[in-house]
Amino acid sequence: MEILHVSAECYPAAKVGGLADVVGALPKYQVQEGAIAKVVIPAYRNPFRESGKQSFELVHQGGLWLGHDWYHFNVWKESNNALGFDFYQVDIPGLLDTPNVYGYSNDTERFLAFQVAVLDWLSEWQHQPDVVHCHDHHTGLIPFLLKYGRKYTGLAHIPTVLTIHNAQYQGQFGWDKLYLIPSFDLWKSGMLDWNGAINPLASAIKCAWRINTVSPSYMEELYHAANGLEGLLNAERAKARGILNGIDDDVWDPKSDPMVPVNFGIKDVTKGKKANKENICEEYGFNSSLPLFVFIGRLVGDKGADYIPDAVSRALYEHPGAFNCLILGSGDAHIEWLMQQARLLNGEHFGVYIGYNEALSRRLYAGADFLLMPSRVEPCGLNQMYAMRYGTIPIVRTTGGLRDTVTDFGDEGGTGVRFFQPTAGDLNHAIGRALELYSTKTAFNKIRKTGMQQDHSWNKAARQYMDLYTSLS
Repeated sequence: MEILHVSAECYPAAKVGGLADVVGALPKYQVQEGAIAKVVIPAYRNPFRESGKQSFELVHQGGLWLGHDWYHFNVWKESNNALGFDFYQVDIPGLLDTPNVYGYSNDTERFLAFQVAVLDWLSEWQHQPDVVHCHDHHTGLIPFLLKYGRKYTGLAHIPTVLTIHNAQYQGQFGWDKLYLIPSFDLWKSGMLDWNGAINPLASAIKCAWRINTVSPSYMEELYHAANGLEGLLNAERAKARGILNGIDDDVWDPKSDPMVPVNFGIKDVTKGKKANKENICEEYGFNSSLPLFVFIGRLVGDKGADYIPDAVSRALYEHPGAFNCLILGSGDAHIEWLMQQARLLNGEHFGVYIGYNEALSRRLYAGADFLLMPSRVEPCGLNQMYAMRYGTIPIVRTTGGLRDTVTDFGDEGGTGVRFFQPTAGDLNHAIGRALELYSTKTAFNKIRKTGMQQDHSWNKAARQYMDLYTSLS
């Protein structure tokens, strides 16, 4: 079976969030299952492309109309199978040659052109893939165009799968930009429309042969809270399912991770964690004998980052000098300011690193005692899985994939600390429970090792996706 994954991100070529980790890992495990998996993303002007460390060969050249503008495009293939699967990048000078993945005023045009280029390239293949797998709204018009685009009638038989990584982002744009979309029967315009706008995610939900979310609980949540798509998802429930993401055990392994100062496994976890915590604490001026709480991720409301400063400040007031907290992330300017204010208020017990730093994040997973994940919305979440793999106990709000992957330590087989309401009060209470757990070394070490023994690898998920594809024939 041959699968073509189409995405805006793929680790390590371009990463903003968990989407990149999924698209960078799932195809590799599908190859191990005997499939031919291919990935195509835009060719951004980032270090992966510009460093000279990768080798690319030109496999296709073409041109496309985007409204009244003509663009030349190239499709490049990574030559050395460095990612474990066939990896392609679409280069469109003037649109996709940007240093960042998102955040431009013409993002609608950029990703629409990307999708058209992919389909034009696919039209030239001597044989077609068995499945086109689309990821999030950036590729959401592909199922529509394969079904109804006049220039793609030869591809209409190819099954499509849509994975919804986060339904909060849907890529809506006005009907004034309809002229940018390749020609189709206007009677089918309703397949593009949702609430008076062209909505790529809604269109993909309507047109894809199958849809899935990245955890079973998130699928159930979307039927009731999907940023306006609840009715549509309920109508399409028969073709929807939830498949829990995995993590790449080869990439995320504390025994071999090159970014971790002191590697360790489950047998020497106590010694290894202690050494890595001392390394972090020396850098940030913390007392390494105290428990270390960390947050790693985007500083946005969806991640619950806005109420972390209040919760941590309350906990330090109730438990003076009892723990340290370090924040790694960037995002909303006001939340960044709140973090800096908390640092000033709590002095030696609160540290902040504003920005993205992959090496530091690995060191934090390896050295921290607890990971804060107070998300309001978490379709799956990977950080909690990374944390458990590295012997760090996650503190999570009971939602989405966090519900599916973390069991409260008060229950049998516990692996973390769970709370329910996205408030500073509830998170503060969870931190208090974590401190109590930390003080009981036997129980603490048991929970830590139980988390490290969880199987969150991609093997199971890869097989579930293969079963999903098989159901399309």
